[in-house]
Amino acid sequence: MKIAYFDCFSGASGDMILGALLDAGLSLALLKQELAKLGLSHYDIAKAAVTKNGIAGTQALVDIGHEHGHDHCHAHEHHHHHRHLEDITEIINNSALSEVIKSDSIRIFRRLAEAEAKVHNTTPDQIHFHEVGAMDAIIDVVGGVIGIHALEIDTIICSPLHVGTGTVECAHGVLPVPAPATAELVRGKPVYSTGVQGELLTPTGAAILTTLAREFGPLPAMTVECVGHGAGTADRSIANMLRVFIGSAPQPDTMFTLEQTATIETTIDDMNPQIYAYLIETAIQMGALDVFCAPVQMKKNRCGTLVTILCCPEMVATFSDFLFRETTTIGLRWRLDNRYTLQREFMTVDTRFGAISCKTAIRGNQIINVTPEYEDCKRAAVERNVALKTVMEEARCNALAAGLKCCC
Repeated sequence: MKIAYFDCFSGASGDMILGALLDAGLSLALLKQELAKLGLSHYDIAKAAVTKNGIAGTQALVDIGHEHGHDHCHAHEHHHHHRHLEDITEIINNSALSEVIKSDSIRIFRRLAEAEAKVHNTTPDQIHFHEVGAMDAIIDVVGGVIGIHALEIDTIICSPLHVGTGTVECAHGVLPVPAPATAELVRGKPVYSTGVQGELLTPTGAAILTTLAREFGPLPAMTVECVGHGAGTADRSIANMLRVFIGSAPQPDTMFTLEQTATIETTIDDMNPQIYAYLIETAIQMGALDVFCAPVQMKKNRCGTLVTILCCPEMVATFSDFLFRETTTIGLRWRLDNRYTLQREFMTVDTRFGAISCKTAIRGNQIINVTPEYEDCKRAAVERNVALKTVMEEARCNALAAGLKCCC
């Protein structure tokens, strides 16, 4: 499976996405050949090698008004600033492009129309596409989709989106950054600003990435085959570029399961120690994958406790709220981690002390570890008045004797 990871450290726009794909190996000739299937003229597209803050990349140059190709779609050419969603959908559906490219392109424009409609309190079919519906946006959107499919990209993953700050001038006047339509498009997606002035994330860039990206987060595990840099037009305090990593996902390993987890941690030095036991027990009941506490030496040589919770990424907010409510902390850290796990199965074995449940860890076709459940062993040890280790050893031996092969 081929993955494209868009690193939006300086935001994203339609032409930056197109430039990044061209820089990563998309053929300009192929792009032109496919765009010609739209039946549009009075435009041209080229690419230029540019450098931003010392980083070399490619800028996609869309020239609107240039006589190009056949003139059999004249009705659409001179009033493209006033197209509706229906007009753009018709252009794409009537083209000779593949059905998957048509579908993805129309989905992107539909999201744009829905966002604009929400901002202007109207319906998507009533939206005049102004900048986002002009010829250059059609080229950017459809061209970007063409590039993704031409490079045989199966999955798109995106970093958190750097939106910029300040104001931007558009058809409606001076608007705050991110522009209202952009803000609507990124709802539910991770965004941030570092104080860089200007519109880093445009509506077109936001629409393409939020429509096509499967998920947003850190660079995934992959074997990188190429890296492309798509340059924007402005010169900023940071390199005005969009970076794309293209590569292959790790081959499925039947030995391990790869999954993503979240790690939340905080250090505490002013809480009643009795609370930690309750904290751990409650977090496990809430669905934490693991919870542990470790002694740490904090500033001014104060002795403290590092509390760490491992959980599914979608539960970060839940456990963050839990820590703020139940502890004395006023701040915490969290991150996403990758982890390998072995396949786990449970079995029950008979022993002289009763039935004991055992957890098995499987690697490939081999069971490499057997762990008797502590609570079962403890209960049997108390009831039969025998050493706990005796119960645990017999349970493990009986599990192995039941035909399990252990390589540990």
